[in-house]
This record gives sequence, C-alpha cells and structure tokens, in this order.
Amino acid sequence: MSSASTDFSPAASAVPPASPPPPPRAQVLAGWKKCLALLAGLIIRVWTASLRIRISDTTLRLASETSRPALFVLWHNRLFVAATISRRFRAHRPLHCLVSASKDGAWLVAFFASMGLRAVRGSSSKGGREAASELVRVLREGHDAGITPDGPRGPLYVCKPGALVVARRAGVRVIVLGITYESAWRLRSWDRFFLPRPFSQVLLTAREVAPETLEGEDAPARLAALLRDFNPENSAP
Repeated sequence: MSSASTDFSPAASAVPPASPPPPPRAQVLAGWKKCLALLAGLIIRVWTASLRIRISDTTLRLASETSRPALFVLWHNRLFVAATISRRFRAHRPLHCLVSASKDGAWLVAFFASMGLRAVRGSSSKGGREAASELVRVLREGHDAGITPDGPRGPLYVCKPGALVVARRAGVRVIVLGITYESAWRLRSWDRFFLPRPFSQVLLTAREVAPETLEGEDAPARLAALLRDFNPENSAP
C-alpha cells in the first residue's frame, strides 16, 4: 500500500528588492534654540541697517531689475550683507539660499527666516542633488536664488561646478556680486569671514555673466577669476 507523500517545505516567495535609503532628513530648531537664532537675526538686521551701501547707477539698474529671476553668485565670506542687499534692491523677490541639512544648517534656517531669506535644504555631500533640483525649480518658478560657489567649507575662492549646473538647467541670468568693505573684522574661519564694522561703508558692484562663461571645462575657473576681480582681498585689514 502506497501513500502519497506531502512536501512540507515552504514555498519560495519573491523577495522585493530593497528600496533605496531615504534622503537625509533636514534638522530643524525648536524652542529656545529657535528663539535664540531669531534674536541673532534681529540683531544682525539692526547692524546691517547701519551700513552705508555705495552703488553705481549701472549696478543699481542691474540689481533692482526685477522683471526676471536671477541667480546671484558671491564668495562665502561676503555673505553677511546678502540679506540686506536683497531687501534694499529686490524687496518683493525674497532670495532663496542653499543651506546644509545638518544641525548647523538648522540654525541658519531660523536665522535666515528672521533676515527675510528662504532656505533650500541640502549640501554638496548629502542631499546635494535634491537641493540643486530644488534650486532649479525655484528659479524656473520666477524666484531669485543665491549661491556661494566656494561654500560651505571651501577651498577658499575656488568655484565648484554646482552654481554653473544650476544656472544652465534653470536657464536664468547669472549675476556676479562684488562686495568690498571699507572697514571690517575677519573671523578665524576657513574663509576668514568678513564682519563689517557698524556704520561703515560697503561698495556693491554687480555684473551679468555672459552665457559663454557658463560653458566649457574651464568655466569654474573663469567664474572664479571674475569673482576675484570683483572682490579684492585687501578690502579690510
């Protein structure tokens, strides 16, 4: 007498492929830390309001022409007056800036909010592709954006290609900013960040970059040379 055998081995099941890791979550501030960052921003607003910005008629026309969006490019160590320039000359076009998704970046987001700037979270090391795409979207929607091509950690006065990639993809005009301080302190940071003394004078220059400047392998070097011409290193002791 024979009996039918039964196979008790588990049936093979399809294992779904592992999903890619999610992008890094942007850190945010809350409570007293957020209040502290907002207070710092208000202090800086009062500080920068005391500065006397000198600007030529040509630069004024370029900086205040708001019918089209623009990508503003400046060195990282000249950032202190970026919000002031945006408020004074482009009051109805808030400037969007790339900010790290890290805890340090969370402080900057709260600080920028008090200064009237808007943050796009990401960095060159984590979430950089997503951040660049977000900047492109912001520009295509008609908003302004700002980039420091040597930030956030250097090397000093060396342009990374990110600014050029964003400009080409967004198809907007690129405006190089020159910021020269009459009198300023220098921090002991990697970029020797400029802190203009209250009530001192700031010279603002601007130039729209020709489209050919954005093309070719040597485009970052050409952009860096233009920025160095517009931002003399000896502008403060």
